[in-house]
Order: sequence, then C-alpha cells, then structure tokens
Amino acid sequence: MPITITAFEKSPDRGAGLARDTRVRWALEEVGQPYEVRLLSFAEMKKPAHLTLHPFGQIPTYEEGDLVLFETGAIIFHIAECHSGLLPEGPDARARAITWMFAALNTVEPPILDLSIARILESDKPWAEQRLPLVKDRVRNRLDQLSRHLGDAVWLESAFSAGDLMMVSVLLRLKPSGLLTEYPNLADYVARGEARPAYKRAFAAQLAVFTDTSTGG
Repeated sequence: MPITITAFEKSPDRGAGLARDTRVRWALEEVGQPYEVRLLSFAEMKKPAHLTLHPFGQIPTYEEGDLVLFETGAIIFHIAECHSGLLPEGPDARARAITWMFAALNTVEPPILDLSIARILESDKPWAEQRLPLVKDRVRNRLDQLSRHLGDAVWLESAFSAGDLMMVSVLLRLKPSGLLTEYPNLADYVARGEARPAYKRAFAAQLAVFTDTSTGG
C-alpha cells in the first residue's frame, strides 16, 4: 500500500529541514520505503478534511491504507517496527533505542522548543531579555547530561537507530542559537546524522518543496 505523508506547502523554516515532516521523510529513506507527499497550506491544515487525520491541525500525518497516524514519535516508531534498519534485533538493545526516542521528545526537545519560542515569538516582550538566559541555562543542563552520556561514542548505542534519528532531529533545532557549538561531541554527533545519505535525501526533498513554492514552481 502506498504511503502518503503531509507537509507544509510553504515551510516556515524556509526549507532548513526543521519542519517535522523531515523526520518522517528521513525514517522512510533509511528503511527504503517510497512515499508520496500531500502539501497543505496553513488554512487547509485547519479544515475538517485534515482535522480528521490530525485533530490538532498540524503536520505531518502518515497514511497507509486504512491506517492514519500523527505525531512524529508514533509515526517513526511504526516505521521502525514494520521495516528493518531503525531498531536493533536484540530485545534489550531494541528497548534502549526506543527509550532514546522518548528521551529525545520528552526530555531534550521541550527546553529547546522553549528557546525557539523565546527567541522568535517573545523577543519583543519587555521581560524577554531577562528570561532568555534562564531558558538557555535549561537547554544547557540537558546538553550537559547528554554530552556526558555520549562521550566519544559514535551513536547513543552501538549502532545508528531510530533513537539517534529522533535525537539528531531535535538537536538540529539548536543550530541557529549557537548553543550546539559549546558541545563539540554533540556537534559532531549531529554532523554524522546529517552526513547520512538518507538524511541528505530527506533534507533535499523538504528544501525542494520550499524552493518550488517560493518561486511559484
């Protein structure tokens, strides 16, 4: 059955790979599964047709036959469960990889998203200058912990997994802030993720959407 995902018609990140459909594209590229993309405007995301797929009116969604999923963690977990390449075969290693998926989304990403909100949406508030250092410190606390765990390892566990895919995707959001450069091993870790051929294909596909729509193609 063909796989269809949804993505922004005009990505707010200007094709920088930060929109969450990139995570799903990357996972599908890693496991060698073809997929189609249905592009949506912001207005279309709030219409009943899309809300039946994603009750919160966001992207991406994942459709395969009668199955409809939303939330990138759930989508990537499903892809990893159904196709080889993103989860180890051993049950213990598999469980650890899944744990890292949850850690990326539930522990590492929230303060990073808070930083993005503070920098982009709250920068004009009278209290923004006082709040921003506090938000950055919360991000650094998580990065300190993650950096210590990673050490000089290549991946979070013995081989690349869905846990690394999700963690790299989350850490990529820090590039505009410069915080990632304070942790050379994490910066190298992210660079290794970006160097994977599957990531490059996913990034190029997301960038092509923005380029085509921004030039009227």
